[in-house]
Amino acid sequence: MDCKLMKRLIVALTLLSFLSACGAVRDSRLNPFNWFGRDREERVQAVEIQGPVETRPLVAQVISLKVDRMPGGAIIYAVGLPATQGHWDAELVPLNGEVPEKGTLTYEFRLAPPPGPTRQSTPQSREVVVGLFVSDQTLLGVRNIAVIAQQNRRSVRR
Repeated sequence: MDCKLMKRLIVALTLLSFLSACGAVRDSRLNPFNWFGRDREERVQAVEIQGPVETRPLVAQVISLKVDRMPGGAIIYAVGLPATQGHWDAELVPLNGEVPEKGTLTYEFRLAPPPGPTRQSTPQSREVVVGLFVSDQTLLGVRNIAVIAQQNRRSVRR
C-alpha cells in the first residue's frame, strides 16, 4: 500500500472512532443541552389566591415547557392554552421569591384576559408563548423547574 493512502486510512478510522462516541455523549449528562430533560405533565386543580399585586388569572393549561441553557443562565419557554382567543400580557410569575423549594423552582403562567368576548376557535390560534431568562445564581441547587396552570402543571428535570 502507498504511504499516503495508509495515512489517509488511519486518519479516517480515527475520525470514525471519535464520531461513534458522539452518540454516547449526546445522551449523557455531560452534554449541556441535556441539563434539563423533556417536560412532563401533571394534572392538578389549582386554587387561585389573589394577592393585592397580581390580578391576572392563571392560563387554563400549560401544553409545553422547555429550558435552553444560555451563557450565564437558562431561558424557560412555556406555551399556554387559554380557553378563548385574545389573551395578552403573559408572564411566568415566580413563587417563593424565585428561591427553589426542595430543589424545585416554581412559576405561575399568568396572562390578562381579552377586554371583551372573543371566539374560542382552534387550539393553535389560542396558544400563548412566554419566555423568561433565569441566571446561573438562581439555578444553583435547582433540580426541577415547574410551571403551574389552572388545570395542569408541567415540569422539567435536570
